[in-house]
Amino acid sequence: MTKAKDISSIYSTANTADNFVKLDGSTRLPAVDGSQLTGVAETKPTITSISPNTIDNTQTEIVITGTNFEITPNVELISTTGAITLADTVTRNSSTQLTINATLATDGTYFVRIENPNGLAVRSSTALLTVSDAPTWSTSAGSLGSIAAGSSASFTVSATSDSAVTYSITSGALPGGLSLNSSTGAITGTESGATAETTYNFTIRATDAESQTADRSFSITVSVGINNGGQFN
Repeated sequence: MTKAKDISSIYSTANTADNFVKLDGSTRLPAVDGSQLTGVAETKPTITSISPNTIDNTQTEIVITGTNFEITPNVELISTTGAITLADTVTRNSSTQLTINATLATDGTYFVRIENPNGLAVRSSTALLTVSDAPTWSTSAGSLGSIAAGSSASFTVSATSDSAVTYSITSGALPGGLSLNSSTGAITGTESGATAETTYNFTIRATDAESQTADRSFSITVSVGINNGGQFN
């Protein structure tokens, strides 16, 4: 009976690092016949960015940019509390871009995890996605009221969110002499400049700390009294 060949004689240089396959595939293992077997490197997906990075609780389209996306990856959104939500849909646009639709009912911040069909996966090193309530207007759209020319004004618009809200005018203009307080939504001042009854139309944007916005249109009317009217006997 032939004695089995000692393993050390097959891999006679087994004490050198070049004889073993590392996880990254950078080294080689000698075959029994003395030839060299080249290791295959693992290619994992990567995540560069997502857009948008802040959404509300409704289903939203999100574009993920990265590398090595295979057909078709599994995408998970992982809350910092540990809860895992699967994307509603996943579309592979290319090896460097995915488009997903996601619905996240719970506000918070989320990591993004992508797993290719071959099992190789990546999770973002930081919580890339914020889920937050957008501002909601309390003040109805339309006319805020009217003031007489040259009189003082005091109006207020209001919106709420899960963080502080600021206000700005995005189109149109207030009557002359009036200004908007960006922190409180108060519109105050003494009207100046109107010579005939005029309705001023403008749009105010409410913006919260997560840069989510909501716009609403309003108006203020300035009335002018009749001077030097004729007298009839």
